[in-house]
Amino acid sequence: MLQQLLETTLRQTMNRLVKPVLHPAIPVSFQRRVIRQAYRSSIPPRGTRFQGASPGGVPATRTSFGQGLRGTVLYLHGGGYIIGSSSTHRGITGHLAKTSGCSVVTPDYRLAPENPFPAALDDAEACWNGLLEEGYKPEQIAVAGDSAGGGLSIALAMRLRDKGLPVPASLTVFSPWVDLTQEQLYAPECEPVLQARWTSKAARLYAGQESLTNPLISPIFGDLSGLPPLLIQVGSQEILLNDAERLADAANRDNVQTRLEVFNNLWHVFQVHSGQLDRATAAMETAGEHIRRHLAD
Repeated sequence: MLQQLLETTLRQTMNRLVKPVLHPAIPVSFQRRVIRQAYRSSIPPRGTRFQGASPGGVPATRTSFGQGLRGTVLYLHGGGYIIGSSSTHRGITGHLAKTSGCSVVTPDYRLAPENPFPAALDDAEACWNGLLEEGYKPEQIAVAGDSAGGGLSIALAMRLRDKGLPVPASLTVFSPWVDLTQEQLYAPECEPVLQARWTSKAARLYAGQESLTNPLISPIFGDLSGLPPLLIQVGSQEILLNDAERLADAANRDNVQTRLEVFNNLWHVFQVHSGQLDRATAAMETAGEHIRRHLAD
């Protein structure tokens, strides 16, 4: 009963406080400030440690919980490629560090519109290379991300594969944004977080002069073969439900080991409420188990 009440309260809070800010008419600079404050409600587990880092020359935050000796997770934050940071995602990365038993490295990749594609992807690759230079082997590194960061995670694995380089041990994506054309957006009865007009503007700002169908911008249009085991989590109350389901279909088509989890009556990147909302905490446990299972010893 209390969890149902909490779900209702959180849904209303997102709908009344977050969704109105994600409007195309509101300046990106203002959105960044407000969302930074909104994410303060996403709380990492007690005992989580945060350190500044710069793998590959990219500013980043390294998150750890306990020993964190199993390996590392390269976590790419969401925000439509125009907002968000390693600081806003401390709640998610803290819980992922706890459940995965890994350190979690979250780069502050360059954002649009100041730095359109391929800046974010270049920074993600530089950070990956930086982790290799630190001594990690590819099979000791998992890649994860939410929303735009989920799409960026898939794009990074595709770029590494296309270069003939080893891919990560696994991929974990929360509410991935993998089709920036938005031609097949889902239309839920309730969408507490995102506005399609805002994501459309963010897509144009990120893509710049590139086509939105470029597979490294919209991975749904690419070949996914050769990618590592993939976990996809998505809520039923979000316009990106189709993105997640189509990604799973495409991955299965291309013989990628894939698991899709749809959480009924939950919203975009509900995992930010881990530690508060039981279903979000359970989802993060599943994500951590997926990462642990595929890491090399």
